[in-house]
Parts: sequence; C-alpha cells; structure tokens
Amino acid sequence: MGPIIQELTALTTLPWQVVLLRLAGALVLCGLIGLERETKSRPAGLRTHMLVGLAAALYCLIMLEVLANMDSYSDRVSSDPLRLVNAVTNGVAFLAAGMIVFSQGKVRGITTGTSLWLAAAIGLSVGFGFWMMAVATTLLALLVIRVLKLGEIRAAGGDSDHASDTETN
Repeated sequence: MGPIIQELTALTTLPWQVVLLRLAGALVLCGLIGLERETKSRPAGLRTHMLVGLAAALYCLIMLEVLANMDSYSDRVSSDPLRLVNAVTNGVAFLAAGMIVFSQGKVRGITTGTSLWLAAAIGLSVGFGFWMMAVATTLLALLVIRVLKLGEIRAAGGDSDHASDTETN
C-alpha cells in the first residue's frame, strides 16, 4: 500500500498552487472565447474551448515535469519541447477542420475552427507560464471576433442578413 500512497501523493516540480493556477487560467481565458462563440450559437462553444485550452495547458505541464526529471528518463527519452507544440497544433487542427463546413455554396465555421486553434495556443501559453501573451491574445481575439464582426455588418450596409450570408464563421 505504501508505493500506491507514494505514487498518488508525489509532488510535482512546480508547486501545486502554480499548477492549479495555470490550469484554471487556461479554463478562464479559453472560456472567454468559447463564451463568445456560445452566444453566437456556434457548434464549438464554451465547453469545447475550455477543454481544448485545459488539455493544451496540461500537455505543457506534463512536458515541464518530464524535462525537470530528465535524469530518470535519460536512457529512454530524448526531449524536444517543440514537438509538444507541434503535436497540440496538429491535434487541434484536426478538430478545427471538423468545424468547417461547405454547404449550399457557403463556407461556415472558419472563425470557430480558428478560435479552437487559438484556444490551444492560449492553453500552451498559460501552461508554460507566459501569462502576458495569453491574456493579450485572449483580449485581441475577443476584439477581432466581436468588434470586427460589427464592422463587417456596417460595411455591408447594416444588413445583418447580407453579412451572415457572406460570413465565414
């Protein structure tokens, strides 16, 4: 029973408070983008964006732990932190591609697919502890998604029906 207790209570290199803060930060920041998508009744909304960001942050935390403990893996594992970024990007690109639909001569879901991809990047940023990049990116994403959409509607002459006919989100 001792090894099981030891396994379940093993400490991470990062303090548990930092781990929880990073995971919660990914949830909140990606949740803000997901909430915007949810209010527009898009197929990938709040929960999806939060889970993508949470997963990306967790992958970073796992990688940081592996790197911190490389001595115990050195004979079996080589490390390249950029491979993690590549793997997360590829995985989320697969999900995002599923959001994009071509139907009746119109492309829909590009903005939602892109926002999922961005949520993964925000999750990676928070997971690595790059808070300023994550917060700034979240704010800029919300600005682009919300404010520029209003500009598109106005540019189309205030006709929201016309704007939704040509939108790609």
